[in-house]
Amino acid sequence: MGEMSSPESDLSHQLRGHLGNLTADQEQAFTTFKDNLTKANLYTPPTEDQEASHDDPTLLRFLRARSFNPAAAQKQFTDAENWRKKHDVSNLFYEASAEDIDHSKRFYPRWTGRRDKLGLPLYVYRLASLETIQHELDAVPAETRYNRIVVLYELMTRFTFPLCSNLPRATAPIPVTSTTTIIDLESVSFSSMWKLRHHLQEASRLSTANYPETLHHIAIINSPSFFPTIWNWIKGWFDEGTRQKIHVLGKDPGSSLVELIHPQDLPAVYGGGLPWKFGDEPILDEQTKQAIGEMPKGPAIFVNGAVKKPPEP
Repeated sequence: MGEMSSPESDLSHQLRGHLGNLTADQEQAFTTFKDNLTKANLYTPPTEDQEASHDDPTLLRFLRARSFNPAAAQKQFTDAENWRKKHDVSNLFYEASAEDIDHSKRFYPRWTGRRDKLGLPLYVYRLASLETIQHELDAVPAETRYNRIVVLYELMTRFTFPLCSNLPRATAPIPVTSTTTIIDLESVSFSSMWKLRHHLQEASRLSTANYPETLHHIAIINSPSFFPTIWNWIKGWFDEGTRQKIHVLGKDPGSSLVELIHPQDLPAVYGGGLPWKFGDEPILDEQTKQAIGEMPKGPAIFVNGAVKKPPEP
C-alpha cells in the first residue's frame, strides 16, 4: 500500500506519464509503441479522413501499466485486443439495455457524479450494501455477470472519462483516464467478504488485464479489525503498481479525503457536503449539467463534446 499525497501539492507530479505530461524518454517509448502496433496491424494511425483506431490516452494506459516498456505493453495490448474479439465487447456494449446497466450498477463501484481535485471521477463502493442483495448477484449466470462487468467498464472508459476530460479542471489539458475510488467497509462482516471474494476477484482481474491504469487512488475506509486478513487474500489480485495506489484510512477518513476531494464533492457520510449515498444516481455538478444536461440511460459514449449512442459494430 502506498503513501497518500495531496493533489494540490504538485498536480503535474500526480499525473506523470499521462498525455501532455511525458518525459523525453516516455515520448520516445510512446512513439516506438505506436510504430510497433502499426506494424503488427493492431493500430491504425489517423489520417486526414479517418480518426486513429485507438486514442492516445488509451494506448498510454497500456504503456504506463508496463513501465513504458514498448514490448511488454504490446503483449498486454495484444492480449486485450484478442480478449475484446473473443467476448465481442463492442457488440456487448452496443446491445446492453438500460435495465441491465441499472441492475448491474448496484453490485459495483458507483460514480457520485463528482470529481476529485485532479478532475478524476469519484466512485464509491460500499460492500455492506451488497449483503442484502447477495442472493440476486448469485442468481445471475456467471457469463451474464461477466458481460455486465465488461459493459460497466466500457461505460466508464468511453463515457465517463471523455466527459470528465471535457470539463474544466486544474489538470487540463491532460486527459482523464482513471478514477479515485472510496471503498467503504463499514458494517461489512467477515462472512460477507468471504462470500463476495470471487465476485471481487473477477472484477479486479478483468480490470488489471484489459482496462489497465484506470485506478488512480483507492481509499479504503472504515476497515474492520479483520482487514489485515482480507488484505492477505486480495493483495495478490493486483500488480505492484496498483497496490501502491491503495490507501487504508481507517475509521475517521474525512481529513484525509478532503486532501483529495473538495468538501462540496465529497459525500456527507464521509465528512463532506454532498447529499449522496451508495445506491443513489450521480449528483452532477453545474459544469457537468451544462455539458450533458442529465445522465443518459443505457449505453452511451461522449465524443466531440456530445453524448451519443455507441456506433453499431
